[in-house]
Amino acid sequence: MAKQLGQPVVVDNRPGGALTIGIDAVAKSAPDGYTIGMGPVGALAITRHMVEKLPYDIERDLQPVALVTTGYMLLAASPKAPFTTVRELVAYAKAHPGKLSNASSSNGSPGHVSGELFKYMTGTDIVHVPYKGGAPAIADLIAGHVELMFESTNSIAPHVRAGRVRALAVTGARRAHSLPEVPTMIETGVPGYEVTAWSGVIAPAGLPRPVLERLNAAVNAAINEPATRERLAEMGSESGGGTPDDYATLIRRDSAKWAEVIRRSGARID
Repeated sequence: MAKQLGQPVVVDNRPGGALTIGIDAVAKSAPDGYTIGMGPVGALAITRHMVEKLPYDIERDLQPVALVTTGYMLLAASPKAPFTTVRELVAYAKAHPGKLSNASSSNGSPGHVSGELFKYMTGTDIVHVPYKGGAPAIADLIAGHVELMFESTNSIAPHVRAGRVRALAVTGARRAHSLPEVPTMIETGVPGYEVTAWSGVIAPAGLPRPVLERLNAAVNAAINEPATRERLAEMGSESGGGTPDDYATLIRRDSAKWAEVIRRSGARID
């Protein structure tokens, strides 16, 4: 975006708080276009339903600018797991309720709620095991300490290609470009199961319309450059784009979806 805007873009990482710290910094910034942030699905559509109270209101305090990327999750199994397909997994889980473990990078992560949705749609009892980050969770999956993990294709694909974990299914409506041999969850016999992991640019509410339009145009131009699209494809993602209203609609749609999944599961972030 620096090229499109004609000025430097400085990255200021604000980790922690289940992604709320960085989002809060954006929400409380002046609406002048000089402070923007990345709003992933976890922060805008998932954790909001798992905490007692956020320090901001997503609809009131934030302005969606544009969707940047969309990608899929991948259901991976330990090489030591006693199943090699989703159908075998479901059969095993139903025969051994509460015996399988599903790792995730954290409580409230896309991997966590993807697992909760899978359990609900397949009628299985699988124990969620949250970790402090994706790397230790993947390490335990490889070692066989946990049997399952929903993780982004970007993070897990190298381990699939190396044979360290088994790829059972991707969560998109179509197969991932980076792993075309892996079936979708729908193809494996879980009709209607679809999860996308997305991220986009957000700004403080109250942004003047000309500034919003300029930022939106810059995002669309940046993500549609051939080099950017190629790099995203290598990572298992696709370029987003569209209008601010398109992104706002996506946020509302997925927020409603995950609110119901989280309500049924009883998952919380303390």
